[in-house]
Amino acid sequence: MKLAFFLSFAILAVEVVGGIISNSLALLSDAGHVLTDIAAIGLSWYAMKQSLKAPSEGYTFGYHRSGILAAFINALSLIVIAIIILWEAVRRLQAPEEVGSTWLFISAGVGLILNLYLGFGLGLNKEDNMNVRSAVLHMVGDAAASAGVIIGGLIIHFTGWYVVDPILSVGIAVLIAFGAFGIVKQTIHILMEATPKDVELRKVAEAICSIPGIHAVHDLHVWSITSGRNALSCHVTLDADMTIGQSQTLLREIEHRLLHLNIGHCTVQMEDDGHPHPASMLCDGSEPGHAHEHG
Repeated sequence: MKLAFFLSFAILAVEVVGGIISNSLALLSDAGHVLTDIAAIGLSWYAMKQSLKAPSEGYTFGYHRSGILAAFINALSLIVIAIIILWEAVRRLQAPEEVGSTWLFISAGVGLILNLYLGFGLGLNKEDNMNVRSAVLHMVGDAAASAGVIIGGLIIHFTGWYVVDPILSVGIAVLIAFGAFGIVKQTIHILMEATPKDVELRKVAEAICSIPGIHAVHDLHVWSITSGRNALSCHVTLDADMTIGQSQTLLREIEHRLLHLNIGHCTVQMEDDGHPHPASMLCDGSEPGHAHEHG
């Protein structure tokens, strides 16, 4: 991951210099796409480092969500880059500018070779890691963009159709914006503590209620601490005469079943049937009987 991060900076530098010398907006746009690779790899690397830090009194869940905040900021900056590329592409479509094909071929070729090298190298990693898989997809996508720039350069070289350069830029800008919008959507979903997309709340409630001895579940919440780390809190109702030992057996069974539903951290409050609670499994303070008075 460290090698991929620093080699991506090398690709970025080569394509920026080559884009300026050749006056190719498509190559500069591809450099913007490389920036998405750097952001994705950097965030994956950063998240791996942060996840090793122990929780503290100030951050009891640890530092996993710092990667989500960084992803949100990076995605917004990438959208700004895409808008700038589109603005310049529209200007060049109205008045196409001459593009030097030699430096375009060299720079895009370097990007294509290094991205394929990194993509295949990371792809051979046997570890089943979501961060690694997403980084591979970024590399393959940028290799495809570099290949497109080379094809565009060939068309310009043999036909002199300089309008191909801004057209390619529009395509790359749309690719950047599409990926960035996807990241923004995912990060907002996590920051709003929405139910994870891989978790069905109704199935979670059914799994808990299907355990013998549990009558109902309410105040059920499921959220993501960070991507792939889901947490749950809920209240369950039991028989009033159940012993502590019996309730602990039920708790272990709940934890076991939730683990199979991709929920690794759970907090369960156990109550008897006489304890006031809402009729819904969701928390709603407006429902009668949910607000408790304590003397």
